Amino acid sequence: MIIRKWLAAAVCGLVAALAAGPAAADEPDAEPAPKPAPKVELVLDVSGSMRARDIDGQSRMAAAKQAFNEVLDAVPEEVQLGIRTLGANYPGTDRKTGCKDTKQLYPVGPLDRTEAKTAVATLAPTGWTPIGPALLASADDLKGGDATRRIVLITDGEDTCAPLDPCEVARDIAAKGIHLTIDTLGLLPNAKTRSQLSCIAEATGGTYTSVQHKAQLRDRVHQLVDRAADPVVTPVATEGAQECAGAPKLKPGLYSDREKFAEHRWYRVDVLPGQELRASVSVAADRAVNKDYGVLLRASTVHGREIVRGSEAGSGRTDVISSGLRYPKAEADDADLDEDGKPAAETVCLQVSNSFSAPASVKTSPGLPVELTVDVVDAPDDASDVASFGLGHGWWLLGVMAVVGLLAGLLWGWISRWRVTVWRTN
Repeated sequence: MIIRKWLAAAVCGLVAALAAGPAAADEPDAEPAPKPAPKVELVLDVSGSMRARDIDGQSRMAAAKQAFNEVLDAVPEEVQLGIRTLGANYPGTDRKTGCKDTKQLYPVGPLDRTEAKTAVATLAPTGWTPIGPALLASADDLKGGDATRRIVLITDGEDTCAPLDPCEVARDIAAKGIHLTIDTLGLLPNAKTRSQLSCIAEATGGTYTSVQHKAQLRDRVHQLVDRAADPVVTPVATEGAQECAGAPKLKPGLYSDREKFAEHRWYRVDVLPGQELRASVSVAADRAVNKDYGVLLRASTVHGREIVRGSEAGSGRTDVISSGLRYPKAEADDADLDEDGKPAAETVCLQVSNSFSAPASVKTSPGLPVELTVDVVDAPDDASDVASFGLGHGWWLLGVMAVVGLLAGLLWGWISRWRVTVWRTN
């Protein structure tokens, strides 16, 4: 019994040591330089239609307040957060006055959770839906500095203050190049609301989400605020091709595209010897989709030979599904040199595919939002191991455990036979 315990402890120690070694080697040498605090403003519709009692037995306003309270409790410390309302103050019928009804409820800055919750608690559904004016004012609230900026718009209806088209407002904001993203959430939206909110989000590289339940609202707002705390650059719009030969050539960066349901799209990246290509893709379900879906990111040569792939699948409701891969290219040999004797780049074809489908009642145009991240870095020393396993997903550890298990089995068998021999001898 003592020998068995000793052997189990030794095996566990060996596995832990092997697992800890590579992880420790991956630790950065120094802490990254501090980044400017990201700014987020939540823009909440407080128009009269928010009185409707159709979200989990509550009014839309009550569901929004409860979701806000839970989100405020979980806002990361580094995020500067503000709250703006639209339609919260003017109950009358004068359109001109109603379309000016937007007010900053809580200023963008370090969050006092108690003060922000108290301000939200005072809200009552009141007036119009001036989305366009609210977006303009919110962009002004967030101006200044180099921090990531994000507007999260929550509304249950389309703008009632045309001709100031909120979609055109979003395009104007994007054209200013201030790196401000607008994400939109529609509470029980109809077709017109979905179309308008999708247009606003698409114009700035944001996302649109349809919300049917209170938990969905809470989780999505929380997710978007957390995303601001780990900011990325604004995606560059691109358009993948139907085959690699005509695909756009991408440099390291973040790219956005639209992909039809069950479509394949191609992109190209140049990788020099001694470099490693790292790529990841996310496909967002910005409308109702059928269960069972997946995404594939595949790297191949220009001749069609697969190099490495990453894939992910799911079933049930999702907002986004992602996958990634890594491809390190070995150091140059004579075959990798150009006519001048310099290392020649290899063109890698990246294929993005999805297996989403939608109910017959759901429009499949425009396609699903795609975000593709491309990075090219110096290849690690163990490049061949990385290439064999793509992103890894823990396969190296599984292999180590299998080998250790085999050795442990052989050792235990030898010890058992030795014990039997000793017992018979005695």
